[in-house]
Amino acid sequence: MGVTSFTQEFACPVAPARMFKALILDSHNLIPKLMPQSIKSVEIIQGDGGAGSINQINFPEGGHFKYLKHRIDALDKDNLVCKYTLVEGDVLGDKLESIAYEVKFEAAANGGCVCKMTSEYHTTSGDVEVREEEIKTGKERAMGMYKVVEAYLLENPHVYA
Repeated sequence: MGVTSFTQEFACPVAPARMFKALILDSHNLIPKLMPQSIKSVEIIQGDGGAGSINQINFPEGGHFKYLKHRIDALDKDNLVCKYTLVEGDVLGDKLESIAYEVKFEAAANGGCVCKMTSEYHTTSGDVEVREEEIKTGKERAMGMYKVVEAYLLENPHVYA
């Protein structure tokens, strides 16, 4: 098994605690409402939403993928950090065993935040190479989801306050 890591960060005008609540703590409710064309539902299939829980994300019929499962590895509400691992789903294909993520929201001087995300791609064998071009679509989808949530929070300043 090989491991390839990528890091990205972006600035956001929304306070870090609000982004964390929307994208991490309540994403199973919020994301399907904001993006029904991309995500049909998110179900907590094991646990209470905290560390050790498993969430299943179901995609709309007719799309490229059917579902995926994330395991919450660590959830630090005080420091606004979440670690989770994509452990199952057709999105992994035959090259990937899992993808581990760490997402952290830090306060920025302007009252907004900086979101830092690290992704570790665990391949099925050491011979498999993961190139950034191959994961570009997934990164673009994640950024699109972040931007949709950001816009919603800016339009609704009382939500997740």
